[in-house]
Amino acid sequence: MLLDTSFDAELTPGARNAVRTCLRIQPNEKVTLISDRETSEIAAAIANEIASVGAPFNAFVLEELAPRPLTGMPAPVLADMETSQVSIFAVNVQRNELKSRMEMTAVVNRRRMRHAHMVNINRQIMLEGMRADFNAVDRISAKVIELVTKASKIRARTAAGTDLHAKLNPDYKWLKTSGLISPDKWGNLPGGEVFTTPGEVNGTFVIDGVVGDYLCAKYGDLKENPLTIRMKENRIVEGHSENKELEQDFWNYTHTDENSDRVGEFAIGTNIGLKDVIGNILQDEKFPGVHIAFGNPYGEHTGAQWYSSTHIDVVGRKFDIWVDEQQIMSQGKFTISA
Repeated sequence: MLLDTSFDAELTPGARNAVRTCLRIQPNEKVTLISDRETSEIAAAIANEIASVGAPFNAFVLEELAPRPLTGMPAPVLADMETSQVSIFAVNVQRNELKSRMEMTAVVNRRRMRHAHMVNINRQIMLEGMRADFNAVDRISAKVIELVTKASKIRARTAAGTDLHAKLNPDYKWLKTSGLISPDKWGNLPGGEVFTTPGEVNGTFVIDGVVGDYLCAKYGDLKENPLTIRMKENRIVEGHSENKELEQDFWNYTHTDENSDRVGEFAIGTNIGLKDVIGNILQDEKFPGVHIAFGNPYGEHTGAQWYSSTHIDVVGRKFDIWVDEQQIMSQGKFTISA
């Protein structure tokens, strides 16, 4: 029973932020809390906050329901979600479990639940990104989305060699996931990004931050051994790194299906409480700057009419960003005020 599990009080501010600020859980709402053995202490802190609000909840530990890696989300979890208004997924994911998470978020989308996606949450993130002022993050996110929704192009450069040109498709919707989670779009926590499916991306991305999915845990912070990729007409055409295993793993991942190599997401991180990349995609994709993802475009939200079974984010550092002709970021710092 999670409420009987002891936890470090230092986890409480982040857990309180998740429950009270980000999800705004009310006493009359039911919550489904999904965790695993690795995240039990963090889940206990979250459960304690849910209980303090007075909301009923059911908690699940994945290893008690099915062998890992999951081939699908366990039926008892999905069944419980059918009667919940809020769900929280705080799990250290394993390779090839994306299908199970898609089954979960399909329920979230269909039922318009408020869902906090805390993939690979750890103590450091609870003490850093989850302690952000998410109201301030929401304000800068709203300013960014106000600018990008009117724009036709975005350019992003870094001193490391990134030079990206994104043409925007006016038929595709921009979304704000600032950490304040609504029924319109489930959100990762910690929050802080605006994103769309791009019309077309061309150029070079020097990935000196992190790559996503299971490769993140394997390779961590790429500052010393970056991966450089080149895109033409929205597809990866080259990838190079001194770390040849990383190069091959990333190439294989982005060639899983016919759209795994296609840019499905173009995003701007807006969590101004973060100081640097830490080697964990959950937090690092919120780091101020540009990140893109290959594969699944989250078409149910953006309006993109294509699909991929994979989705992998790539993150860099210290961006200069122009929205049309207006510079909004220099050396990783926003030049606009909320």
